[in-house]
Amino acid sequence: MSGSSTQLPTTIDWRPLAELIASCRRFLITSHCRADCDALGSELALAGVLEALGKTATIVNGDPVPEHIAFLDPDRRVGCLDRTTPLETLRGYDALLVVDTSARGQLGPMAVVFDAFAGPRAVIDHHVGGDELEALLLKDERAEATGRLILELAEHLSVDVTPAMARALFAAIATDTGWFRFSSVTEQTFLALSRLVAAGANPPELFSQLFEQHSLARIHLRGRILSHVTPECDGRLMWTYVSEADFAATQARSTDTEDAINALLTVSGAEAAALFVELEPGLVKVSLRSRSDLDVRAVAERFGGGGHRAAAGISLRAPREDAERQVLDALRAAMKRSPLATTESSCLTRPT
Repeated sequence: MSGSSTQLPTTIDWRPLAELIASCRRFLITSHCRADCDALGSELALAGVLEALGKTATIVNGDPVPEHIAFLDPDRRVGCLDRTTPLETLRGYDALLVVDTSARGQLGPMAVVFDAFAGPRAVIDHHVGGDELEALLLKDERAEATGRLILELAEHLSVDVTPAMARALFAAIATDTGWFRFSSVTEQTFLALSRLVAAGANPPELFSQLFEQHSLARIHLRGRILSHVTPECDGRLMWTYVSEADFAATQARSTDTEDAINALLTVSGAEAAALFVELEPGLVKVSLRSRSDLDVRAVAERFGGGGHRAAAGISLRAPREDAERQVLDALRAAMKRSPLATTESSCLTRPT
């Protein structure tokens, strides 16, 4: 890898994982369902690190790679359990590595594989909470993306980052920081990015692939999402939804809702946002964002979700209207307690 010979600062002791890698030959890598760029980029780059050390690496997730980020995997090496990769083929691996989640429920069908795996298991993650996987845990909750942790591991192992690895890790860091506008961004973020650009990442090309290749269906769906926006708490909370009817009318996919919630925070005075996506009758994906002192992770955890203080998510088995009522009541109560609340009644709980 080109650039400074000084290693990135790290809060993780990588030596136990280095010893595990040295003692094993065949690795199985996985991450959470509905993979984002941080999950996918971290998986691909970690596989590259292992292969540079003469190991073999196989990546299998619980569901397919979302179409809008599939460009990161041009060789289609990321498999999907029971679709491209039968369960019975996942035998004979020496170690199992999980990236970008430490919550069993987020593994989806791969949770069964994790539970049954008899060899050493390790988790590389940056999310707060959700430490439900019995494994060697390598975690920095202050890191802005798991992708940066994979870069640190590569440096610890003296592995040169290839252009493909740099591309995957740049996308991981860029998307998990909202293209460097979230409060998680630090000096270390840009130090890592400079290493990745030196190694071959092309930021303008990646931005175009990520944000300038939308389908017309995605644009039409975004219009419906914005048309449903409702202000609460004197305009401090903005929320909206996507119904099954919206998907049917636009012919859009669930992945077309990615990043839509951030548009709500562009409203002047908005401090928090919620997006309710009806994936199927009785199953709702909820995305939460905050740009104030409001801890949306704490709200998400009340419903079995998780994430970060400023960005969190929930999967609720409930009709969409019930999910909206429950989560919005919790958000209103949390915002009412916030020191930024302007009046005692600015965020009263009420029916939606």
